[in-house]
Amino acid sequence: MTTSGTAGFNLDLNNIVEEALERCGKELRSGYDLRTARRSLNLLTVEWANRGVNLWTIEQGSIALNENQAIYDLPVDTIDLLEHVTRTGTGQNQQDLAITRISVSTYATIPNKNATGRPIQVWVDRQSGATYPAGGGPQGTDPTNGIDYPKIYVWPAPDQSNYYTFVYWRLRRIQDAGNGGMTTQDIPFRFLNCLIAGLSYYLAQKIAPDRLQMLKMQYDEQWKFATEEDRDKSAVRFVPRRYFTE
Repeated sequence: MTTSGTAGFNLDLNNIVEEALERCGKELRSGYDLRTARRSLNLLTVEWANRGVNLWTIEQGSIALNENQAIYDLPVDTIDLLEHVTRTGTGQNQQDLAITRISVSTYATIPNKNATGRPIQVWVDRQSGATYPAGGGPQGTDPTNGIDYPKIYVWPAPDQSNYYTFVYWRLRRIQDAGNGGMTTQDIPFRFLNCLIAGLSYYLAQKIAPDRLQMLKMQYDEQWKFATEEDRDKSAVRFVPRRYFTE
């Protein structure tokens, strides 16, 4: 028996919607069917962002820090930062130094926010990423394009330019479903069945309420399978801490 010799199976948007509708006992027959399914698919990926860490959306980035500048924009599709360091030097002389994440309450109580030195603390101001008319939006919105960028506030502010680099590992948003039916989705193949199960559950709320409970159970099962596989498999070491009392 001869195998295919390939391992590139994937589904485009049309096929994903068709499969999800068929699980609801329906067929893809109109442009509206595709449009409402695409909207549900985008809402489904927003739900996934709220459920936790999706490993395939972790990206590394960096920001060159400038003298006396404490506030910097992050990419607009940033959900949150997982890790971050302050980097100095390059090549064999490169050093990554720990920078501690603090809350807005801690940042607010810093007496002198204009102090300069090596940044040792950072507050991540996540913001909304919303777009407003130029010059509008909340305070801190970019005045030229009206985008409410997520930001970092480092403390102390850098005492020199072209020396410190803020290096981070971020969670980005899952890309939108797109407008074309031939586009593939921004997920690994191992989440494909989970995506279809979730979409069929979302669609059932609108067009197949009689199948809602069954499809919800299937979605929960597929989510469990996918997320238990999509995890960090590195070794974990727990070290007990000794406490002394008088």
